[in-house]
Amino acid sequence: MKISTAVLSIAAALATLAAAPSTQAAACTGKAPAGELVAQRIAAANPDRKEPGLYEGPVWIKDALYFSDFTFGPGFPSRIRKLDAAGRVSTVIEDSGSNGLAVDNDGNLLAATHKYKSVSRYTLDGKRSEVAGKYQGNVFNSPNDMAMARDGTLYFSDPAFQRDAAPGGQDQTRVYRVAVDGGVTVVDDTLINPNGVSLSPKGDVLYVNGMVGDHGVLRAYAIVNGKPQQGRDLVSPLGIPDGMAVDCHGNIYVTEHTDKRLRVFTPKGKQIATIKVDANVTNAAFGGVSGKTLYITGAGAVWKLDLDVTGSPY
Repeated sequence: MKISTAVLSIAAALATLAAAPSTQAAACTGKAPAGELVAQRIAAANPDRKEPGLYEGPVWIKDALYFSDFTFGPGFPSRIRKLDAAGRVSTVIEDSGSNGLAVDNDGNLLAATHKYKSVSRYTLDGKRSEVAGKYQGNVFNSPNDMAMARDGTLYFSDPAFQRDAAPGGQDQTRVYRVAVDGGVTVVDDTLINPNGVSLSPKGDVLYVNGMVGDHGVLRAYAIVNGKPQQGRDLVSPLGIPDGMAVDCHGNIYVTEHTDKRLRVFTPKGKQIATIKVDANVTNAAFGGVSGKTLYITGAGAVWKLDLDVTGSPY
């Protein structure tokens, strides 16, 4: 059968499109922050209940910010809240039992659930399923933060901060890897209460922070053939570290809980900026219409800071 030149050209074009990634990442433009900055509190997100607690796990999905809101009462009751583009706050999942949040490759919420001592998946209408529930036959301590690679591999921290939320747990605190087939392995068991977890923009470096002795560290693990290698301390010392975010240039935004600030470090560990807030701080994520707003959670507060660069949505 004779095939025309035009048909061949169309076929070649379609083949090129098929070979391209299904989703093209936006070009990384703009400058990272520098110097000392101050984030502004979002008044609409102030607490509507009297019990003391924390906001945690900010994640930007589509056109809204989702975050956990938990108290320090028995079981650490937690719900997932939503801050929409119009500034309205609503409750999405009333009894989530969650701390850190992320988004999976299908747009569902991933939740580090201290209530279930596991990592859970929630659809946005509240249906829960389990992603990782046990290691060596035992439930986890209190999963805290996580990051998912493009291939679906999940990394999460398991400190002991909310270990009393439910019975059982592990004999020590660790960082874990969950393979796409559900297998759970240990990345690091030498950090005391590992906390924040992030991936570099290319997915070739895993970042985790936690305590070593009486000071915090930011640790980097090169990922080779999908497996994290031995970690090295990129920044030390830190204050008490909590969650993190990463911008498109690879700079790491590390929260220091009781210091009421984030510090921004280059991929080589050089500090380039400090972002201050007015209460204890827990975590950060990029979002907003342009993807250049840094949202920060903490002790009963959500702050925001407009930047000149895009970054990770959790």
